[in-house]
Amino acid sequence: MIIEILTLFPEFYASILNRSIISRALKRGIVKVNLHDLRKFSSNKHNKVDDTPYGGGEGMVLQFPPIYDAIMKLKDDNTKVYLLSPQGKKYNHDFAMEMSKFKKIILICGYYEGVDSRVEKIIDAEISVGDYILTNGDIASMLIVDSLIRLLPGVINKESVKKDTFYSGKIKYPQYTKPSSYKGYKVPEVLLSGDHEKIAEWRESKIKEITEKKRPDLNK
Repeated sequence: MIIEILTLFPEFYASILNRSIISRALKRGIVKVNLHDLRKFSSNKHNKVDDTPYGGGEGMVLQFPPIYDAIMKLKDDNTKVYLLSPQGKKYNHDFAMEMSKFKKIILICGYYEGVDSRVEKIIDAEISVGDYILTNGDIASMLIVDSLIRLLPGVINKESVKKDTFYSGKIKYPQYTKPSSYKGYKVPEVLLSGDHEKIAEWRESKIKEITEKKRPDLNK
């Protein structure tokens, strides 16, 4: 997979691209992440990419031409283009699974009071990571990059992915590690029994119980 990111702050991404699982996936060539400074697509001598909104209003709006030119340069027949926006489709596990199958995606990070709405004519969809407002789209972009890359074949153990929360539409079973007891807080006895059949039954029952308790909406 190739991920093209249109951003005003490429330096923000060093913290996630140079660490842990994502860094290893990049080094192994499983995925390629390209950062593009949107200012480099500006025709303004000061590399300006925002302006005041027509009709009046507060704040500044990200201009259409730099985004258009960037997309036209980067896009090919196998590319999906997404704008990070609070007005978009809610991002979730199913959305991530769908996106992970594409060969190439472009993520446009939103800024300021918004983005010139003509962008909607040249993208495939808008994506929202939640019903709240972020100071910039890079935070949402990093979240999507992280969740996508871990789903790609060869990045992490396939069986581990299948046991993730949301993979089967449920919450993952509780997990514990050593020590088995600390200040009166104990690990369930069944997990210490060595009986794999009973452990599997316990985990399955806990998946149902915890999903109903923490996320009853998933049972609808």
